[in-house]
Amino acid sequence: MIDIEFKGVRKSFGSNEVLKGIDLHIPAGRTFAVIGESGSGKSTLVRCINTLERIDGGSIRVDRTVIQAERVEEDGVNLSARRIAAFRTRIGMVFQNFNLFPHLTTLGNIIEAPIHVLGWEKERAVTRARQLLRRVGLEEKAADYPATLSGGQQQRVAIVRALIMDPPVMLFDEPTSALDPKLTDEVLSVIRDLAISDRTSIIVTHEMAFANSVATDVVVMSAGMVAEMGPPTQIFDSPQSEAAKQLLQYTHKQ
Repeated sequence: MIDIEFKGVRKSFGSNEVLKGIDLHIPAGRTFAVIGESGSGKSTLVRCINTLERIDGGSIRVDRTVIQAERVEEDGVNLSARRIAAFRTRIGMVFQNFNLFPHLTTLGNIIEAPIHVLGWEKERAVTRARQLLRRVGLEEKAADYPATLSGGQQQRVAIVRALIMDPPVMLFDEPTSALDPKLTDEVLSVIRDLAISDRTSIIVTHEMAFANSVATDVVVMSAGMVAEMGPPTQIFDSPQSEAAKQLLQYTHKQ
């Protein structure tokens, strides 16, 4: 398993500093839920881990790989673009808007990366894809295109697409924010039962009950900083920071 460590991580978009010196250690095998108000830096935090967003300062260590503002290195050696791409294959990412290829079937979306990135034979990729689709109740949708699937089905396909690479790290960027409550439950069940087992996981979410039930640790973000971190019992039952108190008070009112 892989651990992740942020040291003084900063990130700005123009004049807007969205991460303001983040220090955070995520031990191997833990499931961290990241909660906070919109604009608090949650999504940027996870997108920096796989270099979808490049940081402006500090460092992020993912196992032996260190991400800095100007370079990515491993054991002190700068990584080429090809090796950075290989590093990304070890990090599964599930986006809030699914990001499936519309011109590919369910099966085509899932087997694209194993074949073209990992070099699997097509038969192996198809066999594994069908196994995973069976696990999420979508085996009969293998030949369907994304436009014909519900949002919940599309997100389950997106999760399978990430899992087929067998990544030791899984990142979820508000995976249910585009779904209605019924579809949200479908997706959360898949995450709980399949996607976070035996790996290091970070889940950005507004689903407080879900975070409370699956997370080993909860991070409360506020204005680009970590306002509070601790086990779910501490955060949800007796929050210490004003940011956490206000967030949970607002959530309870909804």
